[in-house]
Order: sequence, then structure tokens, then C-alpha cells
Amino acid sequence: MQVDLHGPAGRLEALYEAPPSPRFAAVVCHPHPRFGGTLHNHATYRLARAVRAQGGATLRFNFRGVGLSAGEHDEGRGEVEDVRAALAWLAAEQPALTRWACGFSFGAWMALEAGCGDEAVPGILCAGLALSLREGVAEVARTCPKPVAVVQAERDEFALPAQIEGALQGAAGPRRLTVVDGASHLFTEALPSLEREAGEAMAWLLGAAA
Repeated sequence: MQVDLHGPAGRLEALYEAPPSPRFAAVVCHPHPRFGGTLHNHATYRLARAVRAQGGATLRFNFRGVGLSAGEHDEGRGEVEDVRAALAWLAAEQPALTRWACGFSFGAWMALEAGCGDEAVPGILCAGLALSLREGVAEVARTCPKPVAVVQAERDEFALPAQIEGALQGAAGPRRLTVVDGASHLFTEALPSLEREAGEAMAWLLGAAA
């Protein structure tokens, strides 16, 4: 279902999809707008489908300045507020459901930034966590007190699995890292594997927060 969210910079173009009786809900954030990221990105689509396979409703949206969304790219500052607006929409639309934050690449960073500080969000699902995208991403991933699951490509150009493992050492909450063999950052070589691993990661998160 196509929906319009009221974001801090104006309209946010979004797509809401849900199984017949959703058990939870999740915002799913897309990769970097400056590199062609949109809500229709292949990895973002697979991530959302994996969440729905676990019984969740999903809300994908275009960050400010992308597609039909109003505003301009804000280097991650305003985009965090966009995620918060999406979470608020889910809270109003499905008040009985828990709300999770998920994302791919830039979207994973945004999900961490918005979700870790939101008391209503029990955990975060990240795919393609890009540690080299911006200084401080690793610290957020490590210091978040909530369960965080990361699905990383074996040959990710922005953070190899060993780097993710190192960044999560001494984490403030439960962590789960899964590696998709043979894939690079965009997961184009292994999208079905990304979807499968993301589904298992979501199941782990649901159990960790139970």
C-alpha cells in the first residue's frame, strides 16, 4: 500500500506491506541516497520480505530528497529524523505491535541511530553495515544496549566481517553476526542468501527481546 508520511522536511514517499495478521512491525531503511539508494533497492526489498516472512509488517520509505519525498539530503542528520517519523507512523497505524528498526548500508546506520535511542524499539536488524561510511558507526553498533543482528557480505567493500566482529567486541547488548558467502556489499551475487539470513536474524531478534 502506497502511503505518504509527514516527515520533518515534508512528504515522505512510503510503501506499507503486511501479512494478514502481523505479529510486529518494522521500518526498513534504504542505502545511501547519493549513490542511487531508494526504497526499491534490491537488498532493501529482500530485507523487507525476510521481515514479513517472520510475521512482520514492513514500512519502506524514501529518505528526504529521494523519489517523491520532499527535502534535500542532509548527510544523515535529517535522515535520522525521517526514520523517527516512519516509526511514529507505524505507532499510529499499528499501536498494538512492537516496532523494530531495520536497514541496509546507509539505512543500517540510520536504523541504529534512530532505533537505539527509542525506548519503544526492542532491537535493530542491519544488513551491509558500512563502517567506513562515517566515523562513529562502529561506536553506535557497539554501545547500543539493545539486541543488534548484522548480516554482512563476505567481501563487503565497506567493512569485512572480521571488522564487524571487532567493532562488536565488548558490546553493550546481545549481538549476532552472520556472513553471506561470496557476496559483495550490494549482495547482488547472493540475494536469496541475504533474504534467508535476514529472516533468521529477525527470528533471533524476536527471541532475544522476548
